[in-house]
Parts: sequence; C-alpha cells; structure tokens
Amino acid sequence: MLDGPLRWTEVAAIACGSILELSTASQRRIEAAHGIVRSVADSSMRAYGINTGVGALSDLVIPREQQALLSRRILLSHAAGVGSPLPSPEARAIMAAMVNNFAHGHSGLRLCVVQRIVELLNAGCTPHVPRQGSVGYISHSAQIGLALIGYGTVDLQGKSLAAADALARLNLEPLVLEAKEGLCLVNGTPCVTGLSCLVVHRALQLMDWADAVAAMTFETQRGQLRAFDPAVMPLRVSPGLLEVVATLNRMLAGSEILAAAAGRRTQDALSLRAIPQVHGAVRDAWRETAQTVERELGSVTDNPIVAGTVDSPQIYSQANPVGAGIGLAMDHLAVAMAELGGISASRLERIVNPLVSGLPAFLAQPGGTASGFMIAQYTAVSLLGENRRLAAPASLDGGATSGLQEDILCHATPGALKALQIIENVRHIIAIELLTSAQSYELLDLHAASPAPRAFAVYRALREVIGPYADDRPLGEDIDAAARFLWARDCGEILDRSGLSDG
Repeated sequence: MLDGPLRWTEVAAIACGSILELSTASQRRIEAAHGIVRSVADSSMRAYGINTGVGALSDLVIPREQQALLSRRILLSHAAGVGSPLPSPEARAIMAAMVNNFAHGHSGLRLCVVQRIVELLNAGCTPHVPRQGSVGYISHSAQIGLALIGYGTVDLQGKSLAAADALARLNLEPLVLEAKEGLCLVNGTPCVTGLSCLVVHRALQLMDWADAVAAMTFETQRGQLRAFDPAVMPLRVSPGLLEVVATLNRMLAGSEILAAAAGRRTQDALSLRAIPQVHGAVRDAWRETAQTVERELGSVTDNPIVAGTVDSPQIYSQANPVGAGIGLAMDHLAVAMAELGGISASRLERIVNPLVSGLPAFLAQPGGTASGFMIAQYTAVSLLGENRRLAAPASLDGGATSGLQEDILCHATPGALKALQIIENVRHIIAIELLTSAQSYELLDLHAASPAPRAFAVYRALREVIGPYADDRPLGEDIDAAARFLWARDCGEILDRSGLSDG
C-alpha cells in the first residue's frame, strides 16, 4: 500500500511482480494537486508546462483550449528513445517510481491517470521502453505515458501487443490527457530512481554471494585465516568490513583444511587477504547509495512543483528533476561493483594457475586433452575489461539541449543503466569463481582434512544443479546456469536447509 514514500525494497518487489495499491491519503493528495492545476489552467496565471510550452519554448503562452493538445504532443514528441526495450522488471520499476512521485501530491495530474499506471502494473501489462535516448530523464517515462493513450507496444501475458489492443483486452479506454499531464508523465527522476532501486537490490544480492564464494575460494586455496581475526579487524573503521569479516569467519568455521594450512605461509596474496577490505568497502559504498535512493524516493522531483490551494495556487519553476545526487550515487556504486568483479577475477586467476594454487592447471583432467577452466578465465577477464570501460562516470558526460535552456546534463538514467550492466557482468564473473571453487574441492583430499560445513553446503547446493566439469559439455552453459543459480538462491536459504543457519 503506497501511503508515504515507497522504499527501494518495495519498488524492487513491484518490479518483480508485486501488487501496488494507492492509499486513500495518497489519492487525496493527488486529487488536491490536480485541483490546483485546474485552477491555474482556468486563470491568467502563467505556469510552466500548464499554459506555456516546455524547454526553450517556455515563454510561449498556450491558450486554454490547446492545453490538452500540448499534453498529448509532449508525450508523442518526447517518446524519442531508441534501441532494444528494457527488460520488464526495469520498466515496471520506472512505473512504480512514477506513481510514487505523483503520490507526493505536488504534480497535478488527475487521479485516473495515476490509477491507470497502477492498473497496468497490476495486470502485468508492461510498455516497451527503448533503452537508449535519455540524458537524465524524459524518454523512458514518455514511452510509458504513450501506453496510457493507446500508443506504442506493450507486453501482456507473455505476448507483445499494440498498446491499444492491450487496453481493449483489459477493458480499458485510452486516456485523453488534460493540462500539465503530458509534462507530468515525462518529468522528474522516476526513470533513474526506479532503475536505481533495482541496482541496489541486485547489488546487495550479489555482494552476499561474493562473500560466500570468496570464502569457498579462500578455503580451497588454503588461506591464512588469522588475517580475518576479529580481534584486530575493528582497527580499520568500516561497517562493511566488519560485516564481511563476520560472514567469512562464520562461513569458514570448523574448517580442517584451514587448520592444517595455518602457518604454511606468512601471508596470502591480496586477493585472498584483502577480501574484507575490498568487499567491505563495496558494502560501505552500497549503504551510502541505498540512502541516496531512499532520499530520492522521498523527494518531489517535478517541475513545476504544484503547491498552495485551489484559491491560492502556488507554482514553482525550479530544477528538482535534475538527478545530480542519484546520478553521482550510481557512478559511485558502479565503480564499487566493478571493483568487486576485479578482486573476484584476481582470485579466479589464482585458482586456475598451478604455480600458486597447488592444483592441476586450469582444474583440468590430466593428459593434455582437456582445457578445463582455461577459457572461462578469459571470459572473466573480458567482462572485467568491459566493466572498466563502463565504470567511467556518466555524471561528467555533460552536453547542452533544448536551445541552451537545458545546458547542464547529469546523465543519471544512463548511469543507472550502466550500473545494472556492470552488476550483470560481475554476476557472471562470480559465477565462474563459484564453478572453479566447487571444482577445487573435488581436487583436494577431503578425507585428510574436511571442509568448513557452511562453505561446503554451498558446494553441495551447486552440485544439485551443476555437476563437475570434465570438458564434456559447452562450458558457457555451465557459466550461465551458475549465474542463474546466484539469482535464484541465497546463502541464508541454503544454510537453513542444511541446518547450519545461525538461528
């Protein structure tokens, strides 16, 4: 139920199919703001996007009888995105964030328009939203707005349909927009905010898996557990570091493998020894980003902002749709997640390198006819390189649009989109590390020294769906299956099922 601002967790849940409802209080706020817009439209008061053009045309006054036409034409002209459609969860996240923004009660569109977005969400009707074309906002939201008036293409019940046909199947009529509604539907930061909710959701899930897989690698590489001693770890001030240290010590408790390896070397390579420092820094960056996303969901990001009353309307032209804060946060987390993939790729190189692993080269079968995980490591290096390129800050792209009326651009939505791509790449890097760590267990003498029960529970869960690799099938299929495993399962559920949870 949307009463106050949605949380990022709620937006992520809606993106994955949860139902959205507007509270009575939200409906009243939306209706009150619309009453103010209607009062302004009927008056001689000049107000941006209500009775003026938009962008560099903001000083052109639009007569009352053409204000509805202005709204329609804003949608049609602003839906200028190109490229393949966003996946359904991404489009749904944007829709949920749009409703959240409108429910603050400072936008001014009719309740029936907001309810139509809710109806489409709850019916599983998702507009096709071209991925490219945004320098901050506008094009993605405009494409969603098109579906409300019967234009564009949508997905409904697994089929792609013309929006008008989908509305007919749902017994809904295309909307006829009124004053300011076209601007409302393309305005604000819901594009980046909705996508950012998915960024923080997926990043959290992946960070948890990165810690668990790193623990498996640390054990199979026979690391020095003293590096994670809780007695000294608090000397570095980092909440994320302490969280990772607790996870590692929990995952590795009871390891005879590590007990036997104690003192074998003075210290491990950094990709093993610095797991808490690097993974912890990523968690600290994630926490800061999540807070920024929560602030954005709690913010009114329209221009103009509608305030006052019907009798005393107040219209404020300002720059709240500029997503500098959330754009910078997306760049920050994108770099952090790329770093998470980087340390995973470094650990992976150690696993397959017999000079440092003490295991067969590339974890391959003996005899020279098998390559094992040789080329899987190439895949990880390729993804790491792509992440390095993607991690360049979108916030600094700049540019000028609309006849110099919009002469700074923060590229927040592109920032969120590239963060999602980095996370997807890191998921596959960690999936490869998971496969190689699991294969490493099979090359150790577990009769001589048993593994940590919790780390080995993850190994057993993986082996329920993916068997050991013996150059007997396309390795890419295993990598994709392992990546799906990371999204479908969580470590806590695996440990609960194994009777090894902390509870």
